[in-house]
Amino acid sequence: MLKKTAIVGAAVTLLAVLLAGRSHVRTAWTEVKDTVKNNVSIDFELKRARGMIEDLRPEIEKNLRRIAQEEVEVARLEKHVAEAEEKLAQDRNDILRLKDDLDSGSEVFVYSGRSFTAKQVKSDLTSRFNQFKTQEATTAAKQQILLARQQGLKAAREKLDTMLDAKRQLEVDVENLEARLTMVEVAQTSSAFKFDDSQLSRTQELISDIGTRIEVAERLVNVDAKQLDRIPLDEPAADQDVSEEIAEYFSTSLPEIEAFVNANK
Repeated sequence: MLKKTAIVGAAVTLLAVLLAGRSHVRTAWTEVKDTVKNNVSIDFELKRARGMIEDLRPEIEKNLRRIAQEEVEVARLEKHVAEAEEKLAQDRNDILRLKDDLDSGSEVFVYSGRSFTAKQVKSDLTSRFNQFKTQEATTAAKQQILLARQQGLKAAREKLDTMLDAKRQLEVDVENLEARLTMVEVAQTSSAFKFDDSQLSRTQELISDIGTRIEVAERLVNVDAKQLDRIPLDEPAADQDVSEEIAEYFSTSLPEIEAFVNANK
């Protein structure tokens, strides 16, 4: 009993190890595939996509040939069915004519200048009717075949149109992706250039400072000019006579001089 338990335990352990190993292998394989895929250039993948689209051409051409062949055969079958239907219509009219003649009770009948007994007409009518039923069943079967082939041809055309539309859309998608890739490459190329624009920035700052100083000077000049251009509101003071100015000066200064002299005696 213990031996069986040990064997079962070992088997379970081995199975768990195998399952775990398979899981690790699967995970590692997935990571390898993802790594390889990420390392393949986008340009290469786009070329591969174009190649896959081009590989659709043989299948499309093969289906085109099949559809063309089926169109020919369906057209031929349509003609045969139309001819059979036309013959059935004529045979039906002939059968009804012979039946009406027999129903008239006559014993002799004349067709195309020849005379036939009622028994002969009845025998011919029976034969015609049996053949009619066989031809009618055959024509009905051909009509079913024709309908099925027409439906199949229509489905094939629709499938081919869908395939052609999908191919054209894939071509447009690839062209769009190529254009986007080109824009990315142009942007990457532009960002790869390194320029030292510090000197340019300093020069721009100097030019800006000079412009500011000139603008300040212009404003000051404009203020002075505006003041000079003001309209005088008061009358200008009249020029004083020089004699009066001298007399006024000395009349004001003389007492001060005399006071200074007396103080120093």
